[in-house]
Amino acid sequence: MHVAPPPSSLNKLPPPIVPGQPLTALAPMQDVTDLAFMRVVAHYGAPDYFVTEFFRVHAQSRPEKHILRSIDENTTGRPVFAQLIGEDLHHLSRTVEELLKHPVAGIDLNLGCPAPKVYKKNVGGGLLREPEKVAEIFACLRAAVPGLFTVKMRIGFEDTRHFERLLDLVNEHRVDMLSVHGRTVKEMYRSEVHYDEIARAVARVRCPVLANGNITSAPKARDVIRQTRAAGVMIGRHAIRNPWVFRQCRELFSGHPLSRVKLQDVREYIDRLYRATQSSEIPEQAHVNRMKKFLNFVGQGVDPDGAFLRDMRHAQSEASLFAVCDRHLLGAAGDLDFSPEPYAGVIARPNCETPDAPSDSCSLFSVGT
Repeated sequence: MHVAPPPSSLNKLPPPIVPGQPLTALAPMQDVTDLAFMRVVAHYGAPDYFVTEFFRVHAQSRPEKHILRSIDENTTGRPVFAQLIGEDLHHLSRTVEELLKHPVAGIDLNLGCPAPKVYKKNVGGGLLREPEKVAEIFACLRAAVPGLFTVKMRIGFEDTRHFERLLDLVNEHRVDMLSVHGRTVKEMYRSEVHYDEIARAVARVRCPVLANGNITSAPKARDVIRQTRAAGVMIGRHAIRNPWVFRQCRELFSGHPLSRVKLQDVREYIDRLYRATQSSEIPEQAHVNRMKKFLNFVGQGVDPDGAFLRDMRHAQSEASLFAVCDRHLLGAAGDLDFSPEPYAGVIARPNCETPDAPSDSCSLFSVGT
């Protein structure tokens, strides 16, 4: 299967792992897509492209050192795009100049973060309310970036009234690749994804488009590409749940059967992720609590009744956490299949994914999906 974006744009992008296949990218997720997580994902099958969590840009900002590590110490063999969030033209240009001293594949602009504490500062998804401000930022970044300039956006702030104008700006300022999350900022992660709006973007812009939003599995990626005619997919939360998803996409795109993932493989992934993200500077319980954020997603594919999630959330130490993992993922359970799709009704983030959730409650893992 192959959906070809316009050759003039594709020729400028780093080649995919398998020539001719649709592109895959790991979505930028704040507090998630750091060096350790990129390395873990690459172990199970890297995407074509990585994108950093966002560099905050303002008058006092300097590129965050821990995010720079995901660029400077990248050993995955895949390109890393550096994402910016901000609206001050001078400081955006200054930050680009600093980042271009590092081995970045390109510069990406965040026009999609739905966290209220972000959009209330009129950055991220908040900028979608002001197309003319976006035009200024695009012009600034296009002038500052001699290589690849890419954009990740949602389809609007509270509706799609400005969507076509924003897509025309993508063309006007020669954006090299566009990732579109098919929800508005106000919809956050609660609504159905509007794949028809992603198809609208594909038809209107001249650069490759990556479809983003609830890409749960390789079969879902294939179906969304067929539906939207996108050049590929960007996957976020479901790569936390299933780090094999990019390898499985390549298998499916090549016409091969998907690799079987067993629960004992998930146990090994959890151990690898725990060790990779561990630090002597972080107390054990704090690290266990951070791991629970990841395991909230992993647990969606373990059992249909959510027993693993319930037990995991009570763990207070490394020993108790792995005791839960051993009980649910090893022994007789170890040879059972890990579900390629989330089990229906097993919610990873009830504070963010249910309709009655307060909008200010979504913070961790809020960028990308």
